[in-house]
Amino acid sequence: MISSDFSDRATILVVDDTPDEIAMMNELLKDHVRVRAATSGERALAIATGANPPDLILLDIMMPDIDGYEVCRQLKTHPTACAIPIIFLTAKSRMADEKRGFDLGAVDFIAKPISPAILLARVKTHLRVKATADFLRDKNVFLEREIAKRTKEVMAIQEVTILAMASLAETRDLTTGQHIRRTQFYMSALATSLQNHPRFAYYLDETTIAMLFKSAPLHDIGKVGIPDRILLKPGRLTADEFTIMKTHAALGRQAIEHAERWLGTSLEFLTMAKEIAHFHHERWDGDGYPDGLSGDDIPISARLMAVADVYDALISRRVYKESLPHAVAVEAIIDGKASRFDPDVVDAFVGVQEEFRSIAAHFTDPVA
Repeated sequence: MISSDFSDRATILVVDDTPDEIAMMNELLKDHVRVRAATSGERALAIATGANPPDLILLDIMMPDIDGYEVCRQLKTHPTACAIPIIFLTAKSRMADEKRGFDLGAVDFIAKPISPAILLARVKTHLRVKATADFLRDKNVFLEREIAKRTKEVMAIQEVTILAMASLAETRDLTTGQHIRRTQFYMSALATSLQNHPRFAYYLDETTIAMLFKSAPLHDIGKVGIPDRILLKPGRLTADEFTIMKTHAALGRQAIEHAERWLGTSLEFLTMAKEIAHFHHERWDGDGYPDGLSGDDIPISARLMAVADVYDALISRRVYKESLPHAVAVEAIIDGKASRFDPDVVDAFVGVQEEFRSIAAHFTDPVA
């Protein structure tokens, strides 16, 4: 430990073209700090921007190669050396000279001939200020890293929560295979294509699109409440059975809300999941379920899922039907424009239909 007047053995760079001045400064400071010396502006720049920069610079203004003002100017534009406090040592006493130095970024002036007491007091003050600034900067960097780490952990928890809940529904319906994975990527493709559309731009920012991707797997979470005799029936449903099956939309929202009540709080990241689960079977013309919403009253998230879900159902094999070719599925979606689906979402689908085809090919269902 060093003198209580100075924090942990700092390094000071003394810049002066006069050896006697450097020798004097070294004598005054050596018992308190490490002293390095430079007899030219170029050498000072090399040291200050090197691997082991000083904590403070005492800089003479009048030097033959590069004067102190220019050294200061260059250091203050350097990405790391700009943080080093600079105190000018000068015989200049005009206010304009001081103003110029402060405008360039210097923290103080010490007039020549040097007063030892003033020199030590100013150095002590600015080293303390520098130490505080360094501490706060390091603490901010640490906090930023911790926030990034915690944010990543929270996002991971969100994803695990959603996928765990979705997997619950998938285990009840073995025919859906990789349906939930495909719908995630369909949703992302549709949302991205509509990101700059006048009707959707206010809603579809990057954060929302990411949340759509995460929430998509929960669109059929309500199937956990459908009896096995209906959910797993190896054939077409009767009218009464289909009525029961349709309740999965409302059951999905209720399941998520029940989870929130169990936790004792409403979770913002599940808001979109509740919308998708509850409303993805609504129709643009109002002839859907469970609430019979129409047009823009249907949440955007559900309108996107409606197209993604129907396309995937069409191209997928079920116990009661064979899979349809991509082109036939595309025509079916187009036929539903302005009746079953939002017209602009259908147009976006047509524009990214090849991306849908690629997604479906990548996430194929296992062969039974």
